[in-house]
Amino acid sequence: MTATQWIIFFFLIQVIHFLGTWKLYTKAGRKAWEALVPVYNAVILMKIIRRPWWWVILLFLPIINLIMIPVVWVETIRSFGRNSTTDTLLVLITLGLYIYYVNYALEVDYIEDRSLQPRTALGEWVSSILFAVVAATLVHTYFIQPYVIPTSSLEQTLLVGDFLFVSKFHYGARAPMTTVAFPMVHDTLPVVKTKSYLKKPQLPYFRLPGFQEVKRNDIVVFSWPADTVEQFFKITDKRIRKPIDKKSNYVKRCVAIAGDTLEIRDGFVYINGEKTVLPDRAKTQYSYRVTSSKGVTSAALIDAGARELNRVYIASNMTQQQLNGVAPYLTAPPQNAQQGGIVLQTGKNGIPLEVVRNYRLNLKEIANFEREATLTLEGAEKLRANPAIDSVIRYVMPKELTSQSFFPNAPEYTWNLDNMGPIYMPEKGKTVTLTTENLPLYKKIIREYEGNTLDVEGNQIIINGNPTTTYTFRQDYYWMMGDNRHRSEDSRYWGFVPADHIVGKPVFIWMSVENFTQGMKNWKVRWDRVFTTVGGEGQPKSYLLWFVGALAIYLAWAQFRKRKKQTS
Repeated sequence: MTATQWIIFFFLIQVIHFLGTWKLYTKAGRKAWEALVPVYNAVILMKIIRRPWWWVILLFLPIINLIMIPVVWVETIRSFGRNSTTDTLLVLITLGLYIYYVNYALEVDYIEDRSLQPRTALGEWVSSILFAVVAATLVHTYFIQPYVIPTSSLEQTLLVGDFLFVSKFHYGARAPMTTVAFPMVHDTLPVVKTKSYLKKPQLPYFRLPGFQEVKRNDIVVFSWPADTVEQFFKITDKRIRKPIDKKSNYVKRCVAIAGDTLEIRDGFVYINGEKTVLPDRAKTQYSYRVTSSKGVTSAALIDAGARELNRVYIASNMTQQQLNGVAPYLTAPPQNAQQGGIVLQTGKNGIPLEVVRNYRLNLKEIANFEREATLTLEGAEKLRANPAIDSVIRYVMPKELTSQSFFPNAPEYTWNLDNMGPIYMPEKGKTVTLTTENLPLYKKIIREYEGNTLDVEGNQIIINGNPTTTYTFRQDYYWMMGDNRHRSEDSRYWGFVPADHIVGKPVFIWMSVENFTQGMKNWKVRWDRVFTTVGGEGQPKSYLLWFVGALAIYLAWAQFRKRKKQTS
């Protein structure tokens, strides 16, 4: 819906409200016209039903109002003596239209001093649940959203299994555009695994004021622009078009902001012609080929900081019981080895020593002469200093290796993962000259993100039916990349991230779990990361002990107050 359509819809709702309640307003000692004035009528209604004025704000907050409006319907009829379960069900089933029946067909009196306390234990329970859901939805939507890192695209800056708090207020909370959705879930209902929202109606994009802009090298959570998957992390051929605020959430580093010119040369990022200098907490990783005539051991790679590696063992004379014992640690099905025995593949942590002892396993880890490792630049240098290692060579995708899977996804652009650009980051209000040569860079912006029609006839570019040689951008755009440069699906594949896709800024790690993807029984808490900040200078510092101390002081103070009240 357009802004004009929403204004018309809003005033239509005011008329519907007036026609259904004006007699009730007069019976409550108010004037009939007060039921017609937008917003003011809601303030007066709160006085009639004896509820606080700030409920009016909740009535205008998308998603939250889906809960609050039915509550107000029920409170309205109860203020005029309609307290039965049947009355409550009727007003809910008829979407509030039962109030018309109360307003015109029944002789009711206003109960000025009615009790606001629930009459039954069930009512008390329902009231508490509704309040909790409203409060949680309000915080989740406009202030802080919990988030977990599911992939390794930001290793080692953020690790798989880091549980984050994402601030909505740093960049300004994006108001929900999807007006009808289940609260406290994103795009899919749990258990039933179905869509949690209706596509229509949609509100226009609006963002509350924040206290900072997206800065270069910020870690940012955003709605994945290319998202058409029905359900995140589920293999399916079914695709849908999602509203912006229901697209899957991604977290990457913003390496270029609006107005920048970006270029990637041999895997390194250059902004406005200068090589990017990342914050000291950023741990950019690249893929390396590591060789050794003696065999590249997992211990050497782990000592150099490698977190993503497979370990391969040859096990001899294994029983089914032993296979069952090691199964939780395997990353691939066991296979028969050519030289006899069984090949077992695990992740970085291998098979724990206590498991080897308990099941009396006869294992030998294979140290291949050549292995691939994902390392930071510092980790690669450390590995080169290891006398047992012959060579450590950073992988750079050859310039001749091109694919349309890389932005701008057009055959005439011979770019790849490690060599790309230069690319201008579109800035709101700035105009670019359009040609058929550079159109692939901006066609998705023109069509999908800014809602224009776009056609090309020969060398003529036609936007919204008008031939043109220029285009003026309506919003800012950003370039997002993972710190794990060769294991990140990011802007190098799908291009720019529009400003209206920005969700928030990760600020705090409240929990961190090793082996997060390997089942709960393999989880290990990374205590050094618990209660640490995402940004800042120097090594992350845990504030867990400070939090525990503050909590202990608060609990002691609360207990003291409770005892003091009991003795007074």
